[in-house]
Formats: sequence, structure tokens, C-alpha cells
Amino acid sequence: MAKYYDVHPDNPQPRTIGQIADSIRADALVAYPTDSCYALGCRLGSRDGIDRIRTIRKLDDRHHFTLVCQDFAQLGQFVRIDNDVFRAIKASTPGSYTFILPATREVPRMLQHPKKKTVGVRIPDHVVTQALLAELGEPLLSSTLLLPGEDEPMTQGWEIKDELDHVLDAVVDSGECGTEPTTVIDFSGGEAEIVRRGAGDTSRFE
Repeated sequence: MAKYYDVHPDNPQPRTIGQIADSIRADALVAYPTDSCYALGCRLGSRDGIDRIRTIRKLDDRHHFTLVCQDFAQLGQFVRIDNDVFRAIKASTPGSYTFILPATREVPRMLQHPKKKTVGVRIPDHVVTQALLAELGEPLLSSTLLLPGEDEPMTQGWEIKDELDHVLDAVVDSGECGTEPTTVIDFSGGEAEIVRRGAGDTSRFE
């Protein structure tokens, strides 16, 4: 049964954020809001969390997981970025974008694309997510909360609690967030390739 956390959207309660972070460190799988839509998140090195996300979403091993980072300095520890790509990403963060880039050795192999050795990274523009990332001190391993057969992600905390109570450890609710997932830009080949058009404006990458 998933624990339900009601978090203020503008002034997240530090004690509650601390409890959520502690549960993630203890290998919890949580549903949490972002600036695009709800996501599933777990500890960076959690094999159990990865397996559970794959099961819930019915994902194969070619799916790009995303490291949700607090800031650009943290993001830079996990992916390799050249100068041109650096400028493009810096100008777009924080925001509703996921960038696919070559992974560094800091990224566990089980998170990397099996052939390309890439990983997704993003910096969200969301008060609650940022508070949680600051408390954790490391990225959240994440995937959009889009269930198999559905066209849109889930948007309400109570609805997620009701639907996924038996497979999640916690649901973080700070009010409704968007229904559009992030825009995904693949920079692994050096040039910007738009993989998915979502909440982020794509004009600067075209």
C-alpha cells in the first residue's frame, strides 16, 4: 500500500520532503509531480526500482530512462557534453525537456541504452521536485507515468494512489500538473534530433 504525501506546491514542507527522500534512499518507488506530468522515480542505483518501472510500464531494454537532476552542475557528472550542445541545453534548462546524451562512467550500465551507451537527463522547473532533489543530493531515476495502452499520463495524485496503490511505495501530491510529457532531444550524434514533441518548445532545435 502506497503512502500518500500531500505537499504544498509553492512551499513544500521540509519535514515531509525529508520523509520522502528517506523512503527513496531505502529503495522506495514513488510517483511524483514534475513541470510536465507525473513521473515514476527511484534511487539512482536501485535495480528493484528499475525492474518495477519496467513492469508497470511494460518497457523493453531499449527504453531510455531519465536522470532528473537538480542543476546543470549535477547533470554534467552523468553525461558528456561538447561546447555547442552545452550552450543549447543551458539555454533550455530548467524546463520541460529531456536530453539524450552519451553517459559517463557515473551512470550504472543497467541504465544505459544497451547499444548506444546513452542516457536521458533533465532539469525540471518544479518547486516540489527541486526541493526533493536538493534533499536527496543526487538525481532521481525516472520515467514518465504513462501506463500501457494509455495516450496521456496520469495527472492527479489521488487517482494514481487509487490505481497503483499495490505497486508503488509512495505518491507525492502537490496538485495537478500537466498532461504533456517532456520534449525529447537526442544529442548523442552531435546534432539535435527531435525524438518526441512534448511540453517544451522545439523551435530552437529545428
